[in-house]
Amino acid sequence: MATYLIGTYIACEAPVHAIKVLERLVPSQPTVYWWNVLIRHAVRLRFLEDVLVLYRKMQRFGWKPDHYTFPFVFKACGDLPSFRRGASVHAAVCANGFESNVFVCNAMVAMYGRCGMLDDARQVFDELCVRGIGDVVSWNSIVAAYVQGGNKKNALKMFTRMVDDHRICPDVVSIVNILPVCASLSAWLQGKEIHGFAVRNGLVEDVFVGNAVVDMYAKCGMMDEANKVFERMMVKDVVSWNAMVTGYSQIGRFEDALALFEKMREEKIELNVVTWSAVIAGYAQRDHGYEALDVFRQMQVCGSEPNVVTLVSLLSGCASVGTLLHGKETHSYAIKRILDVDGNDPGDDLMIINGLIDMYAKCKSVKVAQMMFDSIATKEKNVVTWTVMIGGYAQHGEANDALELFSKMLGQEIFIKPNAFTIACALMACSRLAALRLGKQIHCYVLRNQYESMVVFVANCLIDMYSKSGDVDAAQVVFDNMKQRNAVSWTSLMTGYGMHGCGEDALRVFDEMRRAGWMPDGVTFVVVLYACSHTGMVEQGMKYFNSMSDEYGVVPGVEHYACMVDLLGRAGRLDEALKLIEGMPMEPTPIVWVALLSACRLHPNIELGEHAANRLLELESENDGSYTLLSNIYANARRWKDVARIRSLMRHTRIKKRPGCSWVEGKKGTAAFFVGDRSHPLSQEIYKILGDLILRIKAMGYVPETSFALHDVDDEEKGDLLFEHSEKLALAYGILTSPAGAPIRITKNLRVCGDCHTAICYISTIIDHEIILRDSSRFHHIKKGSCSCKGYW
Repeated sequence: MATYLIGTYIACEAPVHAIKVLERLVPSQPTVYWWNVLIRHAVRLRFLEDVLVLYRKMQRFGWKPDHYTFPFVFKACGDLPSFRRGASVHAAVCANGFESNVFVCNAMVAMYGRCGMLDDARQVFDELCVRGIGDVVSWNSIVAAYVQGGNKKNALKMFTRMVDDHRICPDVVSIVNILPVCASLSAWLQGKEIHGFAVRNGLVEDVFVGNAVVDMYAKCGMMDEANKVFERMMVKDVVSWNAMVTGYSQIGRFEDALALFEKMREEKIELNVVTWSAVIAGYAQRDHGYEALDVFRQMQVCGSEPNVVTLVSLLSGCASVGTLLHGKETHSYAIKRILDVDGNDPGDDLMIINGLIDMYAKCKSVKVAQMMFDSIATKEKNVVTWTVMIGGYAQHGEANDALELFSKMLGQEIFIKPNAFTIACALMACSRLAALRLGKQIHCYVLRNQYESMVVFVANCLIDMYSKSGDVDAAQVVFDNMKQRNAVSWTSLMTGYGMHGCGEDALRVFDEMRRAGWMPDGVTFVVVLYACSHTGMVEQGMKYFNSMSDEYGVVPGVEHYACMVDLLGRAGRLDEALKLIEGMPMEPTPIVWVALLSACRLHPNIELGEHAANRLLELESENDGSYTLLSNIYANARRWKDVARIRSLMRHTRIKKRPGCSWVEGKKGTAAFFVGDRSHPLSQEIYKILGDLILRIKAMGYVPETSFALHDVDDEEKGDLLFEHSEKLALAYGILTSPAGAPIRITKNLRVCGDCHTAICYISTIIDHEIILRDSSRFHHIKKGSCSCKGYW
């Protein structure tokens, strides 16, 4: 009667009453069954603390746990996790004589594994093997323990031992446990062997095994193999389809992913959050942000609830196309559904906030991104938080702020090691500032900390940093020491040589690239033509342009035509440049007309310059440089009314000319100067040095090129205006603060002024420094009166 009453109470979800009945019964072995039912019920409902309360209570009232009790109690200890209480239950197992019971010991192995105590789990497992009572569950438990503990190589070793032990035959659980390990280690060869084992033993027909095999191949990037397994599966579920869609999306075969997604809809397979998230992520990775937003709307219409991965992917899509409004809408949605929701994982909140910082920074709302970054407690920030903020500053804010934040990250009390992406962002900031000294320090940090023996994209960033900071020889050394290279490695080095006017070296690297088996693409040819243009290699440039389509299968795009117009224009072949534009198979874009306009400034041609400028106006180009070029052309011809008309047009259309700014590395960091700048503490000394230099070079034959001072005033006053240009001030500061003989590295945000270029060439004959000047177009290495550009600037 009592046992019937206990069963009734349990069936009616009234365990408290069942316990009260049990407390009144005399302890006996058969009635332990009901305690086990109550404990199992609490485990199933995830009332894990209640499990341990019941375990202690049954002992207090005189019942002895049996071999059914301990596995459930161990499961509760593992899921909590509570190593201390699990170890005390282990002691009770030994005291009650169950240490040779395989079911109890298997549960013990699993418990220690979930508590992260791998050595204890391994000790229990080894004792099982010594006693000869281990079974397939024992092996599955120890493999799972290593997987959960992050020791995946040992998990793979244990599985191999399991297969070699002829007394044990791995089952479905064994295969499903180990294949994700192969995927995470990219151990496709071992994964293929396990797939073969599953086929030979008839396990592959199980849908869980089939899904694990498909997922393993997909995560190893072997989508053709994954597709073969997928097609042969007799039974498929939504997990099977998701593995394929996600796999195609991650390796960039997005057309295949989208086709599979549409097929799922046609076959009325219920799409879950994983499916939707994979498609949204695929669009975001390809910078198709609007398509990602459209899929998200469809997902909402279908009633599927987005998760953290969905929203992070959506924010990435918003960032890729700079759609701040949609990014803000996603932010609002995240606040309502995920952020600060009771019971939510704090790690999920941080993932969303990191995505928001990245989105705001890439949508050029850097101040909002900074506010969100500052709102996170220092101890809660992870490496991604720091990286997205540093990257936001480097790409869309102030590069100086990026480097300051990077330095702050390294100086935190709670040290967070920068990852390869953090390093890449810091190097990008150095590239923008031409901060060679800081770039070298980061390079040393990379070498000391052995970033996976120099990750390819970190090495590529170093090549870019050294090239843009004026040390292309160091860029070549980094390239030569790379164990692995990709197309970006070759292109970055070629770009560096092109920027420095080393066209022959750029073409040498191009030939080496082809001999190494790399096929040039459209980007490669832009770099090659750019190098030819900046070195005056007209015939070579024309040869490469004409061979693009026939020899390499690369159809010239508008950017290649722009390079050719620039190449011909710099060489003074303006008629050929115009003829090329008129024969373009597509409509010329503003970049093409700007290239022609620039050539008209270099080789004075007012009529053609006006034609190019009118075409730019028709295209509604708001490039302040175009107006400045045309204004320069008029000023050179002393047509001051036309200069005034252009300036008036700029005011009317609210286009402002960017002020020229130059910065130079000194002993204590970088100093920046604007035209006529007198804000620097050493301003008086700077102007005195510059004044002395100008007097000396005038005696040598220097005559100010007054056409570069766009004002209708007399030549003497124009000379004074030219005297205050930012690059001259930067040079004077460099001379004042640099050690004798050290190179002076100057960077200007616009193209260098023609008069400044001439003056600096003169000055280089009377100082011991090499002057390395980087403008918006290229590098100028000026020494002993000559410049590496040879007039092609």
